[in-house]
Amino acid sequence: MAGAALPFAAAGRASAAPTPVFAHGVASGDPLPDGVILWTRVTPTPAARPGSGLGPASDVTWEVATDTSFATVTASGSVTASTESDHTVKVDVTGLSANTRYAYRFRVTSGPAAGSVSPVGHTRTAPAPGADVSRVRFGVVSCSNWEAGYFGAYRHLGTHRDLAAIVHLGDYFYEYETGGYSGSGGVIRQTQPANETITLRDYRIRHAQYKTDPDLAELHRTVPWICTWDDHESANNSWSGGAENHDASEGSWAARKAASERAYYEWMPVRPAASGNGRHLYRRLRFGSLLELSMLDLRTYRDQEVSSTSRRVDDPGRTITGATQMRWLTDGLASSTTRWRIVGNSVMISPVLIPPLDARNTAALTEVLDLPREGIPYNADQWDGYTADRNRLLGAIRDGGVDNVVFITGDIHSSWACDVPVDAARYPGAGTVATELVVPSVTSSNVDDILGVPEHTVGNAVPAAIMTANRHVRWNDFDAHGYAVLTVTPTAAQMDWYFVRDKTDPRTGRYHARSFRVASGSQQVQPVGGTAD
Repeated sequence: MAGAALPFAAAGRASAAPTPVFAHGVASGDPLPDGVILWTRVTPTPAARPGSGLGPASDVTWEVATDTSFATVTASGSVTASTESDHTVKVDVTGLSANTRYAYRFRVTSGPAAGSVSPVGHTRTAPAPGADVSRVRFGVVSCSNWEAGYFGAYRHLGTHRDLAAIVHLGDYFYEYETGGYSGSGGVIRQTQPANETITLRDYRIRHAQYKTDPDLAELHRTVPWICTWDDHESANNSWSGGAENHDASEGSWAARKAASERAYYEWMPVRPAASGNGRHLYRRLRFGSLLELSMLDLRTYRDQEVSSTSRRVDDPGRTITGATQMRWLTDGLASSTTRWRIVGNSVMISPVLIPPLDARNTAALTEVLDLPREGIPYNADQWDGYTADRNRLLGAIRDGGVDNVVFITGDIHSSWACDVPVDAARYPGAGTVATELVVPSVTSSNVDDILGVPEHTVGNAVPAAIMTANRHVRWNDFDAHGYAVLTVTPTAAQMDWYFVRDKTDPRTGRYHARSFRVASGSQQVQPVGGTAD
């Protein structure tokens, strides 16, 4: 979608500050070598609040330029913001140059807000598919609960240089009513609406509130995002036919899930992939010859969670990915020609078992006791509750000779560095097929928050117990909040974890916590002393 420069007035040189018309900022996402998604939301009148269904339609022009003064406009066009999309605007810009930084902006050209200009956003396209890329860096985040604290992690993440994108691994927001999930510290700041999000209006209002957080809005403005959802974008522990946090009094699950998906696609800078039945969120992005990033959807197609002590976790008929997504994932990993294969994974794939059992020698015992054959999972909401699918995926990686697979994961409100073993009970002798690097929550409650104790006191006993039983878990931290930076080069992938000092302080400091490195070809995590900066 290329075109000549639009006749913006000098007053159109917008700053980073939001305006009432563009109160929810601007964002970009899903960078390709020749394109990127651009997003904003227009508030044409004060009554046209998110979720209200009110306000006139407005024509909106957009520009992409190689300079912030917009002297050299590369692409431009016009779209309409209306109540149909909750006055959000999303443009899939094409025709751009690979591995190039761009500025972009929006301008309202009709209706009561005509002449209003958005803040100037900054984005970056991906390298060309065959480009020899020496380094790609991602900010990695998960689990940001408005009521549990401030988003200082986003502010600090924005200080890192040369980020190709922010990868958000799910739980961008939480669906609970006010006070429904804020930890022992109580409600730090109240969500809107105050009720649990169930309807399309509710989900739109909740999305909109998050976009007003200044640290989140600034990170959206300055760096493209690559996002997937987990459960809380719809309801806790969701699956294909329902959710733990949904009952019949709240209407049909299908209607609620459809409402949550519609609001997500309206309010997030994502590019859903087309399919025969409409669209889906799992997708793959490539960054030169260095890496492919496969973003998964582990909620829409999964079967219902079962008890951790049930042998049904091993049922080969149960799935976490769905058959179509599994084929897409395994075929994509096997056919990839890049050096690294990064998988954006919303729930942990590494086994965490109490304890890991050698299925060859304990099958008789587990069958008599009606227990899972590999041990009792710590959390059956993860891949541990769907062992047949995990075995299919890891088997495809092993049998296909696919190396340099790194799962980056969120969900569990804690930090982990793991080897992904062929057999947890026989680790390390049986070998490893991949690695996993898990990021902490931005604010969502950890062990210390739930128990109401100081950070790294009671929680310090948990990692030692887990790592003693699960030797492939090389490090974990159950208390701290923050983010991580993943740096990928031809020789290694390194994750640097950063923790914030106090999530209840909007100006909190941060510190570097740990770093782990995966050398190319090793399929193992190793601690390193310094960051990759």
